[in-house]
Amino acid sequence: MSNPAYYTEEGLKKLLDELNHMRTVERPHISQQIADARDKGDLSENAEYHAAKEEQGLLEARIAKLEAVVASARVIDTSQVDTSRVYIHSRVMVRHVDNNSQREFIIVAESEADVRSGKISVTSPIGKGLLGKARGEVAEVVTPAGTTRFEIIEISR
Repeated sequence: MSNPAYYTEEGLKKLLDELNHMRTVERPHISQQIADARDKGDLSENAEYHAAKEEQGLLEARIAKLEAVVASARVIDTSQVDTSRVYIHSRVMVRHVDNNSQREFIIVAESEADVRSGKISVTSPIGKGLLGKARGEVAEVVTPAGTTRFEIIEISR
């Protein structure tokens, strides 16, 4: 079994909905495409059939990967998140030490990350750099653009 991934109830529901869609909509659709292509005759020279079979293989691989993720998923009760340090599902207000700008991040599982809404992955450089830090500490984050320093201003749920 792989390491558990921690999700909010909303994040896990999104994964389950995606898995259900693949199983109930995409899988039958591809099966129908294969059947239609098979009805057209000689399979050795049937490009539609081969394309549909390839698409089916890719879909089955995505389903298997998502099933593995869901099997190892653990739901975190965000009301129980400790706010003395930065953990997964913490809401963190930081101050960029070099330019004094402030930014808020929510540390989430990789599949829940959405940079535009401030949700960053626990496995991202910033997420890794902030993890375990307490209010007032400075996190040095190594990114492709260089090293950035963030002071932890506030940690909340």
